[in-house]
Amino acid sequence: MSALPSTSPDPLVLWVVPVADLGGVARHVLDALGHGLPGLRAVLLCPEGPLAERARETGIAVLTDELGPQAGLQRSVRSLRRAIRRLRPRAVHTHLAYADLMGAVALAAERSIALISTEHGIAPDQALYQSSRVRASAVRAAHRARLRRSDHLIEVSESTRAVVREIWDPSCPISVVRNGVDVVRVRQAVGQAPRQRLGEGVRLLTLSRLAPEKNVSALLRAMPAVLARDPQATLTVAGDGPLRETLQRLSATLGLGEAVRFAGRVEPWPAMAEHDVLIQLSAWENLSYSLLDAAAAGMPAVATDVGGNAEILPAESLLDRAGADELVHALERLAQSPAVAQTPSDVEQMTQEIAHVVKGALR
Repeated sequence: MSALPSTSPDPLVLWVVPVADLGGVARHVLDALGHGLPGLRAVLLCPEGPLAERARETGIAVLTDELGPQAGLQRSVRSLRRAIRRLRPRAVHTHLAYADLMGAVALAAERSIALISTEHGIAPDQALYQSSRVRASAVRAAHRARLRRSDHLIEVSESTRAVVREIWDPSCPISVVRNGVDVVRVRQAVGQAPRQRLGEGVRLLTLSRLAPEKNVSALLRAMPAVLARDPQATLTVAGDGPLRETLQRLSATLGLGEAVRFAGRVEPWPAMAEHDVLIQLSAWENLSYSLLDAAAAGMPAVATDVGGNAEILPAESLLDRAGADELVHALERLAQSPAVAQTPSDVEQMTQEIAHVVKGALR
């Protein structure tokens, strides 16, 4: 464990993240805690792994223990209670569904500590994240129960807030705090070099976990139509996940050959600098960091009109469905007149809004 914050009158908040790997939630945590929450101290509780290592490098106070799906709920709750006894935080701030459940169980009999949750991945069709309808119904019931202990929910987009109200109907307050990005750093890393367009050997990029909800298979199935319009076009599939081998087989079956490259996990900003258009045909998104980065860098992007995507991209960049014709037409529109997205919120604004919510929830 790295050194804890020095003695201060500022209230201490324990951020609980049940995953060890780097991803969208890790990005949110590293940005927010690395920047600092005004008027608050924070300690990150997570499993040992890449997130903890990167947090230490950033100067974030980190406590590691056994928690998350791999540890099981009972052991995870014990780890969280152990951290609470040691640190005596004024608030516990959970991220991701597993930590939300952990927090409600660990603090069920402890009402002097505020419980706040940030929802990062809520879809109107919970079957996108669950293996069966029965399991999805059980998870929905569990979340409705745990929300009786919650003091405040933070949603990363207006669309997420609407979904949470529809499927969980919480009685606690809900605030929207959009993910923020360091616009200056993104623009410096990605650069402003001229980008190739459809018909010029356009270089497409998708940055996502290779999981069903990201719908990468639809992009692969659309590639023959793209190649018919631009034979020199390429697609880089950046990311990893349970569907990697399935998607590689699909690419081979479609005869895409060297036009498609599976790059695995990559640093997103350098990858964006080497490509022309970001493509994201997800079945659902809350507020995608990939699209936010593209907006910050002025990089053309095409995405399905789901979740918070319309809160980032202009209408010209959004698809009603993830079809081949729709994708080609969108790329043709971008070739004629690149659509410009609004500059997203910055990290400072995000941390100020998070701190405001937390301080308002303190008991």
